[in-house]
Amino acid sequence: MFIVNNYPLAVLFCIVTMLCWGSWGNTQKMAARTWRYELFYWDYTIGMLLFSLLAAFTLGSFGSEGRSFLTDIAQVETGKMCSALLGGVIFNASNILLSASVSIAGMAVAFPLGVGIALVLGVVVNYIGAPKGDPVLLFIGVALIVVAVVCNGIAAGRGGGGKESPNRKGILLAVLAGVLMSLFYRFVAAAMDLTDFTAPRAGMATPYSAFVIFSVGVFLSNFVFNTLVMKRPFVGAPVSYRQYFQGGLSTHLVGVLGGCIWALGTLFSYIAAGKAGAAISYALGQGAPMIAAVWGVFIWKEFKGADRSVNTLLGVMFLFFIAGLGLIILSGGN
Repeated sequence: MFIVNNYPLAVLFCIVTMLCWGSWGNTQKMAARTWRYELFYWDYTIGMLLFSLLAAFTLGSFGSEGRSFLTDIAQVETGKMCSALLGGVIFNASNILLSASVSIAGMAVAFPLGVGIALVLGVVVNYIGAPKGDPVLLFIGVALIVVAVVCNGIAAGRGGGGKESPNRKGILLAVLAGVLMSLFYRFVAAAMDLTDFTAPRAGMATPYSAFVIFSVGVFLSNFVFNTLVMKRPFVGAPVSYRQYFQGGLSTHLVGVLGGCIWALGTLFSYIAAGKAGAAISYALGQGAPMIAAVWGVFIWKEFKGADRSVNTLLGVMFLFFIAGLGLIILSGGN
């Protein structure tokens, strides 16, 4: 299987993760013109599962290092498998809430708030579970990103342009999503032998197997979580499975593409965790709010017409994000 063998390459993989995690939401925006997010989300989870299997049978099976996918998944202990599955369930709950908040509050608001909260709590959880890197630089970097999140929240309040009540609802959903999202990565990391991907301990999963199990957890839990949201949506009237199957092929493919984009970033994050550590790999990937904010501000024009103070706050947000991410990268190099 393909393995990252040095820290600079691990950082590069984490940057790809950040780009993917910050960009997949654009597919939801594209589909939202004619397609409810509850329906989009089914295609998203299908794309995630399909990509995880494709990666497992290609990158996860070729080469001489580590265990191939089929050999590896057959020997994973039940407890480790349940841990990765639970990670998928937790992620799915958080992501459905985050998707709803994007629909209500906008990408430039929901992503920085939800994922920013997930960053802070998630780094703490993952560092406690598998300490690696300089904790001082790591947590100073996280603190700078917290400042960036606060700046974005203030900017959203002054210039988001949405109606007041739905905007508050969207922010509340983003906060709840962030708390849940901070927990999922640790459950998946606990199923892997982060100390040695080349010769992982018996009973533990490689990143490829862990990601497939995780994706199965997401897909199966969707029959519960998303079905409930379809019947009792956060916004709009209920939707049915009949409406889903009436969707056009191009509409479905947009959602599948969104799932594949997110899956690529997540798989790269797990692969990088062997050299970078779970906390650093997770933290770098969660720089996604900066990418999402760029899309929201410059492509979707979510702050169009905002005054100069809002633009200043957004500029400060980007500066603090960059500084914070730089310190997180340095924390792993020490």
